[in-house]
Amino acid sequence: MGFPGTWMTESESVVYRVVPKCACSTIGQIMFYSDHGEFFDGDIHDSKDRMHKWAQDQSQAQIEANVRDHKSYAFTCVRNPYTRILSSFFDKICGIQRNGRRYRGNLVPLLIQKYGIEVGDPDNGFEFDQIESFRRFLLFARDTIRWRKPMDPDIHWSSMSGHVSTFIVNGGRYDNIVWTEKFNDGMQSVLDAIETPHPVDLAEIPRFNESEGHGPKRAHPVEDYFDDLSMHLVYEIFKKDFELFKYDFENPGNKMPIGEIDLDEIHAKLGD
Repeated sequence: MGFPGTWMTESESVVYRVVPKCACSTIGQIMFYSDHGEFFDGDIHDSKDRMHKWAQDQSQAQIEANVRDHKSYAFTCVRNPYTRILSSFFDKICGIQRNGRRYRGNLVPLLIQKYGIEVGDPDNGFEFDQIESFRRFLLFARDTIRWRKPMDPDIHWSSMSGHVSTFIVNGGRYDNIVWTEKFNDGMQSVLDAIETPHPVDLAEIPRFNESEGHGPKRAHPVEDYFDDLSMHLVYEIFKKDFELFKYDFENPGNKMPIGEIDLDEIHAKLGD
């Protein structure tokens, strides 16, 4: 299986396991800058060279050799499951993608037909009942994860622990897991632990939110989207994420972690 979703700087200064919807665009650009002294011109997900990615055949041997021998510092980044699934809904379901079309072609029409979801459109300013539609989307996300119907789960709403675990199961070990909510502190701890060809000043790094501005803005506080049933669904889907990455299941309005991540626990529980 190898190391899907793994990126590595050309200099092999650092290895990063991508978790979608967890600051991956910004992290990728920081890695690119740390090697080349400039940002990638465009969405870092579109880069084809100057950074190793598992999805590039020519990078796989180098990534595999590095990770199996733990030659470089390895990290990943996680996010509160409530805000992550909300972000996935607004970006992937409601938003217009970089190519000017809806995400995954027939996915949104399927959701409208089978789950009664509304997504609005740019012509009417994305006017629709966000809370009702999001809760229906949650039912769909649960169905994809529990029963792989009406389709396999998408990487943007499948569990973070699932993404994180492939790296461990196939022989990798993390040195750090960063919270999106404490991004500067976490990313600084990564930079402090590695040597990069170009110095990185986090205070000067812009946020590369490639999903922003092409869909509706969230109209309500996070907690308004989650009633008892939707909290139950979120827990059913993301129980491990709450427990391992120390997020507050009881209060959707609290996006901050409530404990310290235990790397030994994560390697033990996700390494099966």
